[in-house]
Amino acid sequence: MAQLADMTVPVSDEVLDGWLSAAGLRRTVATRAVLRLFVAHPSWLPTHAEVEAVLQQQGVEVNRVTLYRLLDRLASVGLLARHVDEVTRAWRFALAASGSVDAERDASGVVPRFECDACHRQFRLTDASPPTQAVADQLLKTLASLGHQGQRVDLSIHGTCNVCVEPASVGKQAAG
Repeated sequence: MAQLADMTVPVSDEVLDGWLSAAGLRRTVATRAVLRLFVAHPSWLPTHAEVEAVLQQQGVEVNRVTLYRLLDRLASVGLLARHVDEVTRAWRFALAASGSVDAERDASGVVPRFECDACHRQFRLTDASPPTQAVADQLLKTLASLGHQGQRVDLSIHGTCNVCVEPASVGKQAAG
């Protein structure tokens, strides 16, 4: 849970309600609480169980099945993105790069990200957006030439973030 202390961005209920209304979702206490977690901690990439644990710590009571459905619904309307953890094969969720939530999104919706495989935090690589546009366009054109209809391109780089690399580097120096 230490990851939740990394950044706090205040967001009003009116702003959240606007996003939820635009997405066609009900504006419930649980829905606002879940969305507020992701907005306040944009690099957090939790599983269903991790979201449930944080909500319980905050005193927000949400049935487990309801929470699963809520996270899936938020992902299906584009407010959250859902990714598979390649190690545990569990679903992880992150704030999506959508126009109403993330001003860093480029015109195509392509915002590459770096995901730390150790702590599962996610970092948007907004400076890389212009060069990735050509790659995204080429991938969509290739799909179209095969008769497919691509809707979005998600680019992800996996590795170890500087926070997780630090302890390993210190341990190597001490041993040497």
